[in-house]
Amino acid sequence: MTSASSIKITIALQDPNLDDIERQKETEQLLQQIRNLDEVENADLVRDPNPPEGSKTVSGFLIGLLTAEVNAKNIKALFGFLGERLGNKPIELEVEAYGKKLKIKASSQQELQAVMQAAQDFIVQG
Repeated sequence: MTSASSIKITIALQDPNLDDIERQKETEQLLQQIRNLDEVENADLVRDPNPPEGSKTVSGFLIGLLTAEVNAKNIKALFGFLGERLGNKPIELEVEAYGKKLKIKASSQQELQAVMQAAQDFIVQG
């Protein structure tokens, strides 16, 4: 559970050139890198709470999804890392802060920078 000052970010890797196994492998690698960031309080894969029969899950996790919790003062550091790591990859971010959610997509470095600025503005407005 996030604290009042924590921001929850859900990252969905959307690369259509990767199959489910490749996308999950990339997600797990990104997760390990995010966990190594001092600014991140918590990070994990997203569990499928009710996997329907025949669903595409890997070990009970939703493919290509991870979450990270970061203190609001450290959000720029996380976004800086994501910008370097995911700059030209199609992703979807969901930012949850202060009981509100913002869902945004990007598929290029330029779009990602704009998306991250929108997310930072969303967090500052609280």
